[in-house]
Amino acid sequence: MLASLRFPRGTRVSAIADVAVIGGTGFYSFIEDPEEHPVETPYGAPSAPVAVGTVAGRRVAFLPRHGKAHEFPPHRINYRANLWALRSLGVRQVLAPCAVGGLRDEVAPGDVVVPDQLVDRTTGRTQSYVETGAVHLPFADPYCVRLSKAVVAADPDISRGGTMVVIEGPRFSTRAESAHYADQGWTLINMTGSPEAALARELRQCYAAIALVTDMDAGVEEGSGVGQEDVFALFRQNLERLKTVLTDTVAHLPDPEGCSCSSWADGIELTYDIPGGADPVAVG
Repeated sequence: MLASLRFPRGTRVSAIADVAVIGGTGFYSFIEDPEEHPVETPYGAPSAPVAVGTVAGRRVAFLPRHGKAHEFPPHRINYRANLWALRSLGVRQVLAPCAVGGLRDEVAPGDVVVPDQLVDRTTGRTQSYVETGAVHLPFADPYCVRLSKAVVAADPDISRGGTMVVIEGPRFSTRAESAHYADQGWTLINMTGSPEAALARELRQCYAAIALVTDMDAGVEEGSGVGQEDVFALFRQNLERLKTVLTDTVAHLPDPEGCSCSSWADGIELTYDIPGGADPVAVG
C-alpha cells in the first residue's frame, strides 16, 4: 500500500509511527505488509519510501539505509533526509542495526555489540542540520542509554560498551589504518554510524546502534584483509537473529518522555526546523 505525505506546513496530525528501525547492509525489509510513505524533505529524498506497520503491538517505521537494492554507498547516503523523514512521521526512538568490523580480540565475527562511544573519521559528509546561528549539540554520550539497555535486555548474548570508529568508505581500511584504530583502544569500525547518530540527537530522537561484527579488520588478522562478500554473507546468516532482537526490543522500549536525548534542547533557540517539534506528531 502506498500513502503519500503532503501536509500543509504547520499541520499537526497524529503520529504515524513512534519507533523506527534503520536497516543496514543486507537488511532491506523488516515489516510484513507495510504501508509505504514517500516523504518529501527539505534535504532531498530519503534512501527509500518509509515502510510502516505493526511490530510487537507498536507502530514501527522501517527505512533501508542504503536503499531497497543497496543503491547508495555509505558516503552517498542522504543522512539528513533519512532522519528528517522518520521524525516527520512522529518517530522519537531509532534502532540502527549495522555491519561492523572488529578491531580488538574482545569481539569476534558473529558478535552483536551495542557501542557506547563513537569516533568520527569521515571527511565529506554534511554533519548537521545547523546552517546558521549558534546551536552546539552536547554529544559526549552519543547513544541513548535507555534505548541501549533495552536492546541488551532483549538477548543475553549481546554485549554493551565499546567505541565504534566511523570511516568515510566505501573502501575498507589499509592494514596500517586498522592497526592505528586498534591501538587507540577502539573496538569496532563502521562506515555509516556518522553523522546518523548526531542528526538523530539534533532532531531530539533517542538513538542506539546495534553492531553486528561481520569480520576482523585488516590490521587485526594476517591474510588478504576484509572482503565484501564475506561481510554480506555473515550479515545474511544473522539477519533473523537481528530481527528477533529488534522485535523483542520494540516490545519493551522505555518511554522516551524526559530523556536527555530530547531535553538537551529545552530552552535553546534552534535555528533549524524539527518536524513535529518535541511532540510525537507529524508535520509537513
